Amino acid sequence: MNQIYRARAPLRLGLAGGGTDVSPFSEEQGGFVLNATIDLYAQAILEPRDDGRIIFAAEDREETVELDSMPALPDVDPLRLHRGIYNRIVRQFNGGKPLSFKLTTFADAPAGSGLGTSSTMVVCIIQAFSEWLGLGLGEYELAHLAYEIEREELKLAGGKQDQYAAAFGGFNFIEFGPGADRVLVNPLRIKEWLLNELEASTVLFYTGQSRESAKIIEQQIERTKAKSSPSLTAMAALKQDAVSMKEAILRGDLVRYAAILRQSWEAKKQLAASVSNPQLDAIYDDAIDAGALAGKISGAGGGGFFMFFVPPARRMAVLRRLRRHNGEVMNFHFTAIGAQSWIQAAV
Repeated sequence: MNQIYRARAPLRLGLAGGGTDVSPFSEEQGGFVLNATIDLYAQAILEPRDDGRIIFAAEDREETVELDSMPALPDVDPLRLHRGIYNRIVRQFNGGKPLSFKLTTFADAPAGSGLGTSSTMVVCIIQAFSEWLGLGLGEYELAHLAYEIEREELKLAGGKQDQYAAAFGGFNFIEFGPGADRVLVNPLRIKEWLLNELEASTVLFYTGQSRESAKIIEQQIERTKAKSSPSLTAMAALKQDAVSMKEAILRGDLVRYAAILRQSWEAKKQLAASVSNPQLDAIYDDAIDAGALAGKISGAGGGGFFMFFVPPARRMAVLRRLRRHNGEVMNFHFTAIGAQSWIQAAV
């Protein structure tokens, strides 16, 4: 009976410090990020074949590519990310010998959602290959490999936090740099009552606006290279916010947590002109008017998911107000488990 190799990796909410994990700031100044994974996932199904063919099927994107198996696939769209992962796996772990398989992927949130979907998918696909080929990659190895493929080989603009969040899972305070390769993941032990309270107090609202985070990040990089720019001042504030929010969560001080979330959104808008726009401002203002204490976009900005902190007694009022906007409230739970893989017998 043929075996099927399955993997999934959790998406994440960027709570504080997002942007400070992007080079060159993280390498020169050192960055701090606080994030938490949730029970929305990137998923991969890997089915070995013996006909010398490769099939990539990204079901959520409605894109399918069928190719002859070869040691290195052309670095082109569509599904350039899938091809790049295959090329690195074959080169590094299979002695340059081609593989034949079908890889089906999909995610619980769209690309451009601000939940780290693309990087999480890279981690997920690598985890599926690791299960098939018996690579035994640890969390740091998995995340670093995903980062190298996405940022260094495929030259896709972005930071480092998503790969490590997906690999490790849970609430993590992550240190990046100074230096190119220094990453330290500090898992946080969150009391059960506090997890429950944070879930009850968080409204995750998909704005209906997808965005290309790479363009926002490229603008952010250019601004931070100007050593006296407001963006650099904002980046330093975001870095400190990650430290302060970590302390607030560990102490169970949700009043302080909300205040930091509020000031982080103001600092984040200084990183690039397209982080917010009139439609996003209208969503934010309505949520605050209805009782939310704070809110910010998860990820680079420009669209995707708004994350609002709402006293539970005001939750329904905020949900009613958000219905005025063309979006969707997404229910979620926090998850402490990172990337996983398993073997499924073919049906």
